[in-house]
Amino acid sequence: MTQTHTRTQQITDHELKSSVTEELSWASNVNADNVGVSVNSGAITLSGQVNTYPEKSAAVAATLRVAGVTSVADEIVVWSHQAARDDTGIAAHARQALERSSSVPRTVQAIVHDHQVTLTGTVPWNYQRNVAGRMMENLPGVHSVQNDIKIVPQLPFAADSAKLNIRAALVRNAQVEADHIHVHTNGTEIELTGTVQTWAERSQAGHIAWNTPGVTKVHNNLHIAR
Repeated sequence: MTQTHTRTQQITDHELKSSVTEELSWASNVNADNVGVSVNSGAITLSGQVNTYPEKSAAVAATLRVAGVTSVADEIVVWSHQAARDDTGIAAHARQALERSSSVPRTVQAIVHDHQVTLTGTVPWNYQRNVAGRMMENLPGVHSVQNDIKIVPQLPFAADSAKLNIRAALVRNAQVEADHIHVHTNGTEIELTGTVQTWAERSQAGHIAWNTPGVTKVHNNLHIAR
């Protein structure tokens, strides 16, 4: 089960459930009839069964777009009799996808067990880690993906310039209000603290921090303003 946080609006749980249900119905890549929604003080639990991993991800993304949602517990199960294939077949397709990719280095491996893909290995940049994860999510028959790829940068990390460069990038970005975001460094890791207005703004700030040369981890501890 994964949890993700976003902003709170002063609306009732009943109103919030209606809004989430409507948003799921509006999303063309989600069969809302197969997704259950329950609400407790703004926290959403999604349940049910969908045909593909991308549909599961799309349901979570649609829920996060709804104002008033404070968190999402993803308990949706992926299962499709039509798309089902054995682990050997999934592993073969995973290997082919990684070999064809121009973004993911050959240092990444995929292990498949019970329709779950576990990614291991190393990459220089976080975007490569994310690309590998998305490729596995889109393979037929995959029910879940565990991304254990480690970031091993090829460039040095300079803490002082990193903080200045991240601050400048935050100020430049039209999607981010930088005044309430604070940047901290610890070794080759970056921590973001403070408050933002939306989930999208929080995600964008994290993406900016990950663009720092030499960074190995970003702790996005930004809170959504209530």
